[in-house]
Amino acid sequence: MTRIKHILTTGQPGETLTVKGWVRTKRAAKKFTFIEINDGSSMAGLQAIAGEDIPDYANSMARLNTGASIAITGTLAESPGKGQRVELQATAIEVFGESDGETYPLQKKRHSFEFLREIGHLRSRTNTLSAVFRVRNACATAIHQFFQQQDFLWMHTPILTASDCEGAGEMFTVTRFNLDNIPTNKEGKADYSQDFFGKPAYLTVSGQLEAEIMAMAFTNVYTFGPTFRAENSNTSRHLAEFWMVEPEMAFCDLEGNMDLAEAFLKHIFSYVLEHCADDMEFFNQRIDNTVLETAHNIINSEFARITYTEAISLLETAIEKGKKTFEYPVSWGIDMQSEHERYLAEEHFKKPVIVTDYPIGIKSFYMRLNDDNKTVAAMDVLAPGIGEIIGGSQREERLEMLERRIEEAGLNKEDYWWYLDLRRYGTVPHAGFGLGFERLVQFITGMTNIRDVIPFPRTPDNLDF
Repeated sequence: MTRIKHILTTGQPGETLTVKGWVRTKRAAKKFTFIEINDGSSMAGLQAIAGEDIPDYANSMARLNTGASIAITGTLAESPGKGQRVELQATAIEVFGESDGETYPLQKKRHSFEFLREIGHLRSRTNTLSAVFRVRNACATAIHQFFQQQDFLWMHTPILTASDCEGAGEMFTVTRFNLDNIPTNKEGKADYSQDFFGKPAYLTVSGQLEAEIMAMAFTNVYTFGPTFRAENSNTSRHLAEFWMVEPEMAFCDLEGNMDLAEAFLKHIFSYVLEHCADDMEFFNQRIDNTVLETAHNIINSEFARITYTEAISLLETAIEKGKKTFEYPVSWGIDMQSEHERYLAEEHFKKPVIVTDYPIGIKSFYMRLNDDNKTVAAMDVLAPGIGEIIGGSQREERLEMLERRIEEAGLNKEDYWWYLDLRRYGTVPHAGFGLGFERLVQFITGMTNIRDVIPFPRTPDNLDF
């Protein structure tokens, strides 16, 4: 079996081959039928022409409704029509699975993304979603390629955890308890000593802390896996289950962290443009006409770099001069909102910008405290069209300082004994960042809702597929 993407690019007239896929369209003439078949390997399908001379012609054509799965054997010929180099002149057709043309939900019209989420088992057959998932695959391939070429080791960090890396508390609890009969202690609370792990367990929100462990042995590592957040949000920006990419580098500071993040994004965009050109052109035409411009901007621009203090000053100046109004107020110490981030990237710099040295009060306990005792060595990469795409920092490698930061965050030091041990036994300056994989796919494709860039979105009240 030859995949359609290869037939369309390298197939030669005179070749005899078999194509397997699903019927996109069927158009009957007097003595022959035009069939478009697609196997998911490319945006375009392959046109096949079936004449009355093929075996059981009338019965086969009657069974070829949109969505039917078939195999077509035939000979390639030059196509006289526009838009396709070759077509398949069928000599035999086998129907694997029929499709009820009256009830098949995907008709020849544009469906809303909201409707397509209701038929998540079929939506990947549409042009838009199939293009999204091909680009998603290319992004994942590019990520692994980038890190492997730089001698990073891919580490599989735990999905089950006892620690809250972000300190936000929005975690899914994992238990083997019968929820109708939970054992309790003397205080009337759940007695987790009787649970599977003997303590509360959760689905992880990040593999970062475990990646730091591995970086202390292998220097450069990265994680790429599912993470979870029990945030009861129905916005277009949030998922309960999502994928994260998190590199950690020993002997690395904030500057090296920024350099890696910039090179990382440039590599992914370059790879996607090379391997998904037709899909990216589709997004540029149908979803967002700045998709290709944004991609080239990422690849060819040197990212701007400013401190958080400078960023706040730029925002305040824009307000004072009447250039911009914001829904959320601006002052030093705020956690910048998406509208602030997008102004900096889209309107002020008109390219990606890396903001560093954020106030201690709005960043996590593991970020290295700067000498001013007011800011930490954090960095966020802000991109046009989406805002923050990467968040990271130089990690706090000093034992006493990390202990203080854990206490200030209201966390229990005993829960992080192993994390503190890394500072006792061979501590080094180290840094890393996190990239939300779905936000990356959104950014590249121009898709506006994060639920449309993951095959099976997990959101409040949504666990159907």
